[in-house]
Amino acid sequence: MNYETKINRADEVTDGVDDVQAARRKRWLTIAAILLAAAVLAGAFFLMHSSSNTNALDAGDNGKQAPRVTTIVPGRTTVQSTISVTGTLAARRDMPVGSVGEGGMVVRVLVEPGTWVKAGQVLAIVDRQVQAQQSNQLAAQISSAQAEARIAQADLERAQALQNRGFISKADLQRKEATRDSASARVRVSQAQFSENRARIGRLDIRAPASGLVLTRAVEPGQVVGANGAVLFRIAMGGELELKAAMAEADLVRMQVGMSAKVTPVGSERTFNGQIWQVAPVIDPQSRQGDVRIALPYDSGLRPGGFAAAEIVSGVADAPLLPETAVLSDARGSYVFVIDGQKKVQRRDIKVGSMTDKGAAIAAGLSGNEEVVLSAGGFLNPGEAVIPSRVRAAK
Repeated sequence: MNYETKINRADEVTDGVDDVQAARRKRWLTIAAILLAAAVLAGAFFLMHSSSNTNALDAGDNGKQAPRVTTIVPGRTTVQSTISVTGTLAARRDMPVGSVGEGGMVVRVLVEPGTWVKAGQVLAIVDRQVQAQQSNQLAAQISSAQAEARIAQADLERAQALQNRGFISKADLQRKEATRDSASARVRVSQAQFSENRARIGRLDIRAPASGLVLTRAVEPGQVVGANGAVLFRIAMGGELELKAAMAEADLVRMQVGMSAKVTPVGSERTFNGQIWQVAPVIDPQSRQGDVRIALPYDSGLRPGGFAAAEIVSGVADAPLLPETAVLSDARGSYVFVIDGQKKVQRRDIKVGSMTDKGAAIAAGLSGNEEVVLSAGGFLNPGEAVIPSRVRAAK
């Protein structure tokens, strides 16, 4: 009985010790959980505080998040100032050729388009049978007049011999001289008529007025031609060609005779070198444009009547060069956005010069040292705060 009582008491003591240890572990776990929660709250508070400070720095005057923009400092680059124009290819000196004589039926055509001819070369032959008979008749008249002149001269010489011996009066001698002079005049008239007829025969043939390249032919054998101004052939004098292009008034003032140009016909990959040989002295009052004519040497790849584009080098300039995405325009003209010292965008009006493969050359409005918004400028407003991210300018 005493033994069992001792055992029960020992068990009770052991159970009490276990309960105390369990209570202690529970307190430590609770303390650890509280400390962990405090650390988490402190970290969250620190992150929120840092984020609010960053947002405060990045926010604009209205408290909104400032946009990030890409910017560029263009500097200055040496670029060729070029102007692009389009126009029509043509003969530099286009000579229309027609019949200059009285005309007639064409019996032969001696040239085709693309043929090179010399000055005075026969292009087509016109029938001349009637004119040939007239020429024979006039030749016979010359012979008759010459015979009459010889008879008149002989009569005059006999009359002079008789007058010296006193058988013929001075008045008769003067009549013989007049007859002789009249016969000589008829000879000259006949000869002039004969020469005129020969010249008319020569004018029947259609000839090249100058050396050059035959461009078109509008006559065939059997066709009747006359002196009515119809164009039978067209010749490019010397084979020289040109590009005739209309240019805006503002660009025309920059053009000078002798400037080089590169001409590319439509549908061709070849480029031909030419030079401006004429700048229009007047401006069309309606279109406000003037013509620029670019001389080109003959080449089979250039065909008159075709369309072509040209790039005219108008000089070399040292100017800021911006990508096209940076240049904006509205009713007031072209402009860009620049970043000021407070990281706000400001409008800067500019004048765009020539366009190159690398971008637009700025003729006025920028020095090249400004920080210019590269893209997305259309979504910004003057005075708006931004976060600039600068990139290097391409060279």
